[in-house]
Amino acid sequence: MLIKLKNKDKLIVDHFTFKCCIGKKGIKNNKKEGDKSTPVGIFQLGNVYYRSDRVKKPLTKLKCIKIYKNMGWCNDPHNKFYNKKIKTNKKIKHEKLFRRDYKYNYLIIIKYNYLNSIPGKGSAIFLHLTKNYKPTDGCIGLKEKDLLILLKLVNKKTKIKIN
Repeated sequence: MLIKLKNKDKLIVDHFTFKCCIGKKGIKNNKKEGDKSTPVGIFQLGNVYYRSDRVKKPLTKLKCIKIYKNMGWCNDPHNKFYNKKIKTNKKIKHEKLFRRDYKYNYLIIIKYNYLNSIPGKGSAIFLHLTKNYKPTDGCIGLKEKDLLILLKLVNKKTKIKIN
């Protein structure tokens, strides 16, 4: 199964079309850390992370992991854990997964620059929640009801095509 991003504001999966938002600077071939763009390519989906203190475990064939207070995603190109899940640490630059807002109540890892990460090429590209479709820092945002439908449709072999 393939999820397709179309016209920078629609995700198409099976017979479903979902409104979405992408990075402030659009879609780029040559993504760099912090450039606020969404990367071009075909990528596998990773695990689903969710805030069990706020939402239920979603129905999906993907592996689901609860988000805890000390969870982060390393976005420090000088660290060996670049673009990987970490325990938060003041010495390592990271994206907090346990956020005050709702955006990471559910998130799906997009495996961009994931295996054998190239430092500085971009990290923490997720499918996460939005309520207003404002541009992201490079992720793809969906309304919660749409993300939950998407999660029921996908499996470990599903890929996302961004172009």
